[in-house]
Amino acid sequence: MNPFSSRRQHPHGLGSVVGFLLALLLPFSEPAHAQENLQKLAQTGMKFLSVSVDPRAAALGDAVTAMEGDVTSLYYNPSGMALQQHALTFMAAQVTWIADIRYNNLGFSLRPFGGRLGVFGFTLTAVDYGHIKTTVRANNEQGFERLPDIRPTALALGIGYARALTDRFAIGGHIKWVHQDLGNSVTQRTGNGYLLQENTLGVLAFDFGMRYQTGFRSLTFAVAARNFAEEVVYEEESFQLPLALRLGLAMNVLDLTNTPSSTHTLLLTIDAETPRDYDELIKVGAEYTFLNALSLRAGYMFPTDEQGINLGLGIRQQVGGLLLGLDYAYTDFGVFNESASLYGLSGVHRVAMRLSL
Repeated sequence: MNPFSSRRQHPHGLGSVVGFLLALLLPFSEPAHAQENLQKLAQTGMKFLSVSVDPRAAALGDAVTAMEGDVTSLYYNPSGMALQQHALTFMAAQVTWIADIRYNNLGFSLRPFGGRLGVFGFTLTAVDYGHIKTTVRANNEQGFERLPDIRPTALALGIGYARALTDRFAIGGHIKWVHQDLGNSVTQRTGNGYLLQENTLGVLAFDFGMRYQTGFRSLTFAVAARNFAEEVVYEEESFQLPLALRLGLAMNVLDLTNTPSSTHTLLLTIDAETPRDYDELIKVGAEYTFLNALSLRAGYMFPTDEQGINLGLGIRQQVGGLLLGLDYAYTDFGVFNESASLYGLSGVHRVAMRLSL
C-alpha cells in the first residue's frame, strides 16, 4: 500500500518543499561565498556525532536521507520518522569502532493517536573510549612519570519530532545535548605533585530535514542538515561540531515492474553530502528484501582514504502484535581493521535489535 497515492495536495506540497529548501540552503550560501577560495578540512570536534550508529544505515553506506524509518531516522534525517507505522518502536544498538572504541545507542519513538499528533522520539548515544595511560615529563631515569589513567567519554541525549504535513511532504527535527569529557590534563607542577584541570564541554546541537514523495512510483527526495551548534572552546582552541548537509534520493526500482512489493523489493538509494570538515561525499546503497522478512544490503561511499565496502543483513519476524528485528553491518576499514573487532573478527561491526508494536 502506498500512503502517498493521492495527488490533490501536490501544488501545496511542492511550494512547501521549495520554501523549506531555501531555508536550509541560505545559512550555507553566505559563508561559502565569503570563503570560496578557502578550503577548511579536519577542523571540527566531537566527531563521534558523525559515526553511523544504525546497522541498516551503515550497510547502505549511510545513503538513507530519503528513506522512511523509525526512531533511527533521528540520526540521519528526522523527517523519516514521520512515516513510522507502529505505535511504539524501541531500538538498542552497539558499534565496535576502530581503536576498540564502543558506541552504545538506545532510542524509542511514540506515534500517539494514530499519528495525528506526529511522531515523538528519544535518543541516547554513549561512547566509551577505554582507559588511556598518561605521563608527564620528569627529570628521572625514565624521563617521565606516570599519572592516573584517564577514561574519556562522550554522550548525546536527544528528543525529536516528525510529522507529515501533507500526503507527500514530511518534516522533522532533533535537538540534543552533547557532552564530552577528555579527562584531566596537567597545568603545572606543585610541591607534592601536579595541578590537574578537567576538560569537559557541553553544547546543544540541532538536526532537521524534510522528505518529499515525488508522485513517480516510490521515488522520494529528501534533504537534511545535522549538527548545527554554536562554536565551543577547549582552553584557547575553538572548534565547531561536524555540520553536514545531505541531499538524497531513494526508490524501490521493482516498482517499475509488476513485481508485488509484498514479495520482493529492491531499494536503491543515493546521497550527496557536504560536510564542514572534509571533501564532498557520494554515498550509494542497495537493499533487497524478500517477503518483508529477510534483507541483504550493500553500500559504498567515495572518496574515502581507508573506509571500503559496507555489507549487512536484517531479519524481521512478526510474533503476535510484536515485530522483532535484528540487524548487522560490517565495514571494511583498511589498515584500521585490526584495531576494531567483534569476537575476534577484524573490522568495524554494528548490531542492533528492534521491537515494534
